[in-house]
Amino acid sequence: MKIAFYDTHSYDKDAFTLENQNYNYEIDFFDFKLSEKTAATAKGFDAVCVFVNDILDKPCLETLALYGIQLVILRCAGFNNVDLETAKNLMIKVVRVPSYSPEAVAEHAVALLLALTRKIPQSYVRTKSGNFTLEGLTGRNLNGLTAGIIGTGKIGKTLANILKGFGINIILHDKYPDHTWAEQRNFSYVPLDELFKTSDIISLHCPLNDETKYIINEKSIALMKNDAVIINTGRGALINTAALVKALKEKKIGGAALDVYEEESKYFFSDWSENVISDDILIRLLTFPNVIVTSHQAFLTKEALCEIAKTSLENARKIEAGENGANLLI
Repeated sequence: MKIAFYDTHSYDKDAFTLENQNYNYEIDFFDFKLSEKTAATAKGFDAVCVFVNDILDKPCLETLALYGIQLVILRCAGFNNVDLETAKNLMIKVVRVPSYSPEAVAEHAVALLLALTRKIPQSYVRTKSGNFTLEGLTGRNLNGLTAGIIGTGKIGKTLANILKGFGINIILHDKYPDHTWAEQRNFSYVPLDELFKTSDIISLHCPLNDETKYIINEKSIALMKNDAVIINTGRGALINTAALVKALKEKKIGGAALDVYEEESKYFFSDWSENVISDDILIRLLTFPNVIVTSHQAFLTKEALCEIAKTSLENARKIEAGENGANLLI
């Protein structure tokens, strides 16, 4: 199998090159993203391997089909960037990595929470310049707070278990609740409005779809406590960022820690330190002292990268062999 690999970074190439010693596929690594504009570069390949910010819409998929692409290998869990209906009509199979390391993402969410509530970034910057004062760095105990976790797949469940160790009360919301698991741990599922009203910490771990897009919006923010903090390591468009900025300006919430952003594809994974960022909302977010933004790095651990490469290439092998159980979406 010949695989065109898009949006490549050094850590991707290292992990997949090492794992490919077990498969011997012909992989060409491209540093640019896959989209309608770049789809012609897939000519001569059998499959494409893509990540979260590659755009496989109808025009892109039609071009891929024209050049004989039969398989899309998603090296991530989410698939909102792929037009699955078009792929099905074009008889292009789509596989994904449903679980690579829930611990990686959940632990990053905890790191963001601690950094935000204990003002670690501000303290770090001060001490690096020789300023050892404590004024303005007063934080907040996590013990005794209530965390509302939206989405209780593997990552949400892992986060709930971790936060329980801090002495945090856990409430949950999911379209498909796992009551048995929750009851065993003294967690409880609640209606969404109740979660917004009750939580001191709100962490997003649900998939992005028509139902969940902008689940955090002006209306839901209005229900929240004035000192509530929002953590998002899921997908950027789970939050209406304009509504979030408005709430932060008006001090309606306590802060936000974001590993994803709804318009991230242009900027995340790239160095813009010497260029002008024209996204006014992103720039505004970066000015708030009670906002932390990381560039979609929650997945980025050695263990997760190894599992992503292993599962992605095994998915390809199973499809090539006509086997079932290849994490097939369509």
